[in-house]
Amino acid sequence: MRKLLVVLVLLAIVFAVLNYHPEPAPVSTGFGTQPELPEPETGLIPTVHVAEATGWPEDQTPLAANGLEVIEFAQGLDHPRWMHVLPNGDVLVAESNSPNALSGIKGIKGFVAKRIMKKAGAAVPSADRITLLRDADNDGVAETQSVFLEKLYSPFGMTLVGNTLYIANADGIVSVPYQSGDLKASSQPQEFFTLPSGINHHWTKNIVASQDGSKLYATVGSNSNIGENGMDIEVGRAAIWEIDVATAKGAVFASGLRNPVGMDFGPSGELFTVVNERDELGDNLVPDYLSSVKKDGFYGWPYSYFGQIVDERVQPQKPELVAKAIVPDYALGAHTASLGLAITNGTQAGIQSVFGSGAFIGQHGSWNRKPRSGYKVIFVPFVNGMP
Repeated sequence: MRKLLVVLVLLAIVFAVLNYHPEPAPVSTGFGTQPELPEPETGLIPTVHVAEATGWPEDQTPLAANGLEVIEFAQGLDHPRWMHVLPNGDVLVAESNSPNALSGIKGIKGFVAKRIMKKAGAAVPSADRITLLRDADNDGVAETQSVFLEKLYSPFGMTLVGNTLYIANADGIVSVPYQSGDLKASSQPQEFFTLPSGINHHWTKNIVASQDGSKLYATVGSNSNIGENGMDIEVGRAAIWEIDVATAKGAVFASGLRNPVGMDFGPSGELFTVVNERDELGDNLVPDYLSSVKKDGFYGWPYSYFGQIVDERVQPQKPELVAKAIVPDYALGAHTASLGLAITNGTQAGIQSVFGSGAFIGQHGSWNRKPRSGYKVIFVPFVNGMP
């Protein structure tokens, strides 16, 4: 009888969390170089507002900006999470999902998180493969869809250096040979560099190559929201790593970045990233952001955000780190899950020439904000090489 009562209480809490919606928040002002950041809101039940995953009806497409058109390039993919365009125009797609994102979340919080992920369509096994798409006649539709590489471990980022394709799995970087026109990898992947993994609260690992091909940069998200499971498991995480291609030796390049994902290089050659910030401080905190990344720079997580704004939930604090926390360049709105990043200098043909110099950013969309935010691609203009 007691066990039944406990189960009923748990179900009541889950129902309340999934159906609890506070008064709608105003449109977030957490955008730009000087965002308005409200006072934090904390409570027993954070906002949960999950969008149910559904397919696009045949007669509908995403809405495009004036003068642009959306065409379905490919279909039938299993959780396409990241893409890389090869020099010949072929597109590699990582079909992937979390290997064990919820293994470190216990009790009621873990139970609720699993329900949320199931509603969002994320509670399925990872396909663990990379598929190549080819549009040979340049009509905007891929006629060829070929399995390029499979039996990976939650792959995400990809980058090509010479004739070597590097792939970021959830636990490290592997490599395979590549020749222009290949439809399938010619050999099994070889281990190149091990990255922090384990529980993998944030599992996606992205990589880009430096413009001269001598370095790889790899993102590693935090293992928690605000270090609540202890900082020992955060060693080497919430960071971007720099790895030497010739020696396969690496070190942390910048830290205090809760969950960096997209990376690209700005017009002047500096590395930029988009970062997913922390949760459970209200609908309008904390904004995700776009920022240049300084070598040995510290960006606040978990002790502070947007420079020296202290997160009082994190104890003990480290004022010496907060004092040197770098203010990000551009806020992208709270809980937008800004992931994709492609920077243009405005001189290329096509869509880049229409928008000019700036950053295209794909926003995956919120699960814990009302009204929902994200679920779109935005463009952030650059002036003198900065947003």
